[in-house]
Amino acid sequence: MAKSDRLFRLLTALRLLPQPVTAARLAEEMAVSERTIYRDIDSLRAGGALIDGEAGVGYTLTEDPALPPQMFTRIEVESLVLGLAEVRQMGDPALAKAAEMAMAKITATLPERVQRQAIHAVSRSIRFQTRTPPPAHVALLREASWAEQEVSLTYLDQNGSQTQRCIWPLSIVYFDQALMCLAWCCLRQDFRRFHLGQMQDVALSGASFRPRRVPMLRDYIAQVRAVAPRLAETIR
Repeated sequence: MAKSDRLFRLLTALRLLPQPVTAARLAEEMAVSERTIYRDIDSLRAGGALIDGEAGVGYTLTEDPALPPQMFTRIEVESLVLGLAEVRQMGDPALAKAAEMAMAKITATLPERVQRQAIHAVSRSIRFQTRTPPPAHVALLREASWAEQEVSLTYLDQNGSQTQRCIWPLSIVYFDQALMCLAWCCLRQDFRRFHLGQMQDVALSGASFRPRRVPMLRDYIAQVRAVAPRLAETIR
């Protein structure tokens, strides 16, 4: 692994692991020797990272040169902590991990006083009634929406009938008890909401609908707002 890549990974580990974090724990996380960790800590310090601590005690990243400084009010910090905690609970593994990484990066750029507010936030999110885990193809649908790629699938409707569909995925919406994809259905030639749990054999078709996603999603939400304003606000 190139040294630059290793240093980047070490910064990420310092953001994510409970601090102070020992060289032994960092070496385990990085799959390198403790001696390498000591050298890399020195390199990060030389590059501008403010890292408190020493060998045998542990290290704390107090100023991260890779991220610009940010400032949030106390209530903004509370909203970030609560919102990202919700994502960690309801998202698929990739989304949950991204929320964890985002919180670590945000916290690392805050002044020490505001860091303490984030670490010891008043707001907490605990759900005893957990949602059904998102199906694996949520990641494919998310990527297809970003790339504006058509998706083929087998859809099981409420009557138990199966139909072959090609859709243009526009957005993924997390409802209270359901995860749905807002899409243009090529079979019905209209906007539709598809339950992710009723999708099977989900795959990219190879066709593209670029650059139509944004205007189509805007039209979809306008249609929903006309008949169900409250629902439109949830998918805005």
